[in-house]
Amino acid sequence: MRANLKYFKLSFFVTGLGLVAGAAVGWYYRHTGAGVASTVFIVAVLSVLEISLSFDNAVVNASVLRDMTPVWRHRFLTWGIAIAVFGMRLVFPLVVVSVVAWVSPFEALRLAAFEPDEYARILTSAHVALGAFGGAFLGMVCLKYFFDSDKDVHWIVPLEKQLARLGKVEAAALGIMMVGLYTFSRYVPPAKAHEFLVAGLFGLVIFIAVDGIGAAMEVDEDAMKNVHRASAANFVYLEVLDASFSFDGVIGAFALTNNLFIIAIGLGVGAMFVRSLTVMMVDRGTLEAYRYLEHGAFWAIGALALLMLMGTVLDVPEAITGLIGAALIGLALWSSIYYKRRPGAQPSATGAP
Repeated sequence: MRANLKYFKLSFFVTGLGLVAGAAVGWYYRHTGAGVASTVFIVAVLSVLEISLSFDNAVVNASVLRDMTPVWRHRFLTWGIAIAVFGMRLVFPLVVVSVVAWVSPFEALRLAAFEPDEYARILTSAHVALGAFGGAFLGMVCLKYFFDSDKDVHWIVPLEKQLARLGKVEAAALGIMMVGLYTFSRYVPPAKAHEFLVAGLFGLVIFIAVDGIGAAMEVDEDAMKNVHRASAANFVYLEVLDASFSFDGVIGAFALTNNLFIIAIGLGVGAMFVRSLTVMMVDRGTLEAYRYLEHGAFWAIGALALLMLMGTVLDVPEAITGLIGAALIGLALWSSIYYKRRPGAQPSATGAP
């Protein structure tokens, strides 16, 4: 237990800073002890929300990081976390408001600071486009993993074997996602249908672009520089993946508060714990030790993609999103432990896209 806690020292330190920053924001806006206590509580809840929604992200991060060079792994765990915390949890919502409202980023920041209700209204009005983009991208991430004809380790054997066979069909995953996007577009409000389809198509295009970068930078065992190129491609892949994961958390956070700075602090603290989980899983070989954990994470990503698309039509509580992901990963972990206890069982790793 103590060996595992060492990975979370920085996260606990950032948590302390986050709670202090939350208290300062609460005092600035409320000028009361009750306001400070309420803000600190919201920061803590948002941190837990981010961890629950992003645990599967940590597993996927670990599956990609184990194949990266130490240099690029370090860059992801330093630059990448800075982009995740400050870029996606603070800057990205400002960019969305700026684009949706046709105002400058400085005006968006002014709205966030002095007119949080209007800022929240503008950002949440973009939930259809964000849900379509994130759902399409994450859906492709999930399908690519299971539509791998070379994949020989299966958790839900009857289903995953059939999905692997489908992987032999060229662009099967892309076709399924396009049909899915069209189907959901028939149920979103008519005024939002075009926006939904355009955002969903951009999600598919971004996935294809990132996947293409990875293919162009495939590792050549005879040239170490190509190893670094492949690691750079994985870095880009992980950043886009984190961006897609963050959509749901950022929008869902407005159920608790419409203050951008409180949301950024709370989700940022949670993102640091996700980073610590990622490092621990890479260093301790968790994915190799627990055979089906990666499968559970990708099923959780598929569930999140579906829920993001459903969220453009229905009101999907964040608790459901978090619980489904946690349940799938928990079942995968239990199955892995059960497999290890079988006589003659051999651990094996599975590949990430």
